Amino acid sequence: MARKAAAPPRRSPVWPPDQRQVALAQGAFNVVGGLWPLLSIRSFEAVYGPKTDRWLEYTVAGLLVGAGATQSSARTPDELRLAGRLGRCVALTLLLIDLIYVPKGRIRVTYLQDAVCEAAWLVAWRRATAR
Repeated sequence: MARKAAAPPRRSPVWPPDQRQVALAQGAFNVVGGLWPLLSIRSFEAVYGPKTDRWLEYTVAGLLVGAGATQSSARTPDELRLAGRLGRCVALTLLLIDLIYVPKGRIRVTYLQDAVCEAAWLVAWRRATAR
């Protein structure tokens, strides 16, 4: 009796994500993360510690909002490629800051949860571009 060939495995519509999904998700993550200290510096500092130079915190927050808005607006293949480059640069920069300055005691250990998120964005972009 002949065996029927197994059907190829179906791709999940969610994982691995496509570039548009990652751009939208990371864009929203960056916008929310940037808006938080702009809207409530007290609650932000309650979690991540007091800041000596609030102007610097506001500057980084504004840059995150801008990067996130740019990522979220990507639609065409060229825009998505640039959103991916921007997303990887933001994630890698924040990841390195977290991993360098937490052990030095310059920033709170709570920044390690951000490091996990930033590493996850790098993995998501790798999967999305390999898809």
